Amino acid sequence: MTSPGVDDAIREARPVSERRLHPVTPLRRAWAPVAVLIGWAVHDPDQAQRQLTRLTTTTLLIALAVLVPAAALYGFLTWWYTHFAVTDSELRIRTGLVFRRTAHIRLERIQAVDVTQPLLARVAGVAKLKLDVVGADKKDELAFLGAEEARALRAELLARAAGFAPETAHEVGEAPSRELLRVPPRVLAVSLVLTGATWGSLAAALIVPTVLWLVTESAWTVLATAVPLVGAAGAASVGRFVTEYDWTVGESPDGLRLDHGLLDRAHETVPPGRVQTVRLVEPLLWRRRGWVRVELDVAGSSNSVLLPVAPREIAESVVARVLPGVTVPPREDLARPPRRAGRCVPLWWRGHGLAVTDTVFAARSGLLSRSLALVPHAKVQSVRLTQGPWERCWNVADVHVDTGAGKTVSARLRDAGEAAELLRTQAERSRTGRRDARPDRWMA
Repeated sequence: MTSPGVDDAIREARPVSERRLHPVTPLRRAWAPVAVLIGWAVHDPDQAQRQLTRLTTTTLLIALAVLVPAAALYGFLTWWYTHFAVTDSELRIRTGLVFRRTAHIRLERIQAVDVTQPLLARVAGVAKLKLDVVGADKKDELAFLGAEEARALRAELLARAAGFAPETAHEVGEAPSRELLRVPPRVLAVSLVLTGATWGSLAAALIVPTVLWLVTESAWTVLATAVPLVGAAGAASVGRFVTEYDWTVGESPDGLRLDHGLLDRAHETVPPGRVQTVRLVEPLLWRRRGWVRVELDVAGSSNSVLLPVAPREIAESVVARVLPGVTVPPREDLARPPRRAGRCVPLWWRGHGLAVTDTVFAARSGLLSRSLALVPHAKVQSVRLTQGPWERCWNVADVHVDTGAGKTVSARLRDAGEAAELLRTQAERSRTGRRDARPDRWMA
């Protein structure tokens, strides 16, 4: 009989077959040298223009004859020297042409595997695999794989992260998904029109360049200011519509599936047990329609949106699935700060509210655009009480709860006695909540 440590060593000693990325990948990598030249031209356009005027037609043709093969060779070599393999305990990625890099990603540390397909990748039938790993600052990725291969590898990695044996993980296949809701494009478009950020960015893009032209009469100054403002306005309206188009939420044993995108299609997973905070955001012009936006803080993940827009009742039902056992407190249960808090924060104090249930710490903020943050007690890492000199004058204080995603939710301007009691009781709720919390692993 062998010990578990010896078994692990034997499994690690088995030969592992390494695989390469899809053959279309060199076309993507070949753009790197060209991108360097474009970046230099954008950074110093005057110098770039002077250099181009000095070049003859023959010189340009020779430069292209050298640059294009060099870019193609670079793309091919970076593809040739990139390998990945799935062992019994980790995903191993070896990259680098000059400087070698090997990433060892422990399978039990993987908490989300997303498949994305930019527009050209969809045409070519390939996909990009992105991995969220506990403790990693950025995502590791495999770009590109065949679309079917990417989905099969994703299913295998999720099965391995869920605890399936290496011999059976590749046979599990992708977990079935049941569609919960789909956001109609018309509703998404109307919601963006009714968002203050859209109108604010459009107004800035129109007013600021006009004022600069009247003051300076410099076309370069106007262009340098207008281009970023127009880009921001586009990102706040058209960009969000393109990104959040056909937003679909599905439920599967490995979490909630999010599929969205008009040009670039993304397939993401919200892993159960990793959600630290859920926020229900209500812009002013959405309230008559009863719409909310649901945002997330997920430990170690870049997933930040659960629903771009939905009726509040539907949004609350989805929140109950991503935070099992948590019920969104009704508006009437959110206690406002005492009236004397208005001397610390005039008018805006009315937007704050607090409710603490057996399962969740709920704090509301904002007057025009309200945001209700929900933190399950089991996800609270620390609790703090702060009180500035002006707050001490009016006997109010703030209570802050810190989560595992590095975020803080604050109950502002509470009565000082209430805040002290909340500090004490919340620490106890967090301790008992972590003890009774469900496991974080998939399908567990």
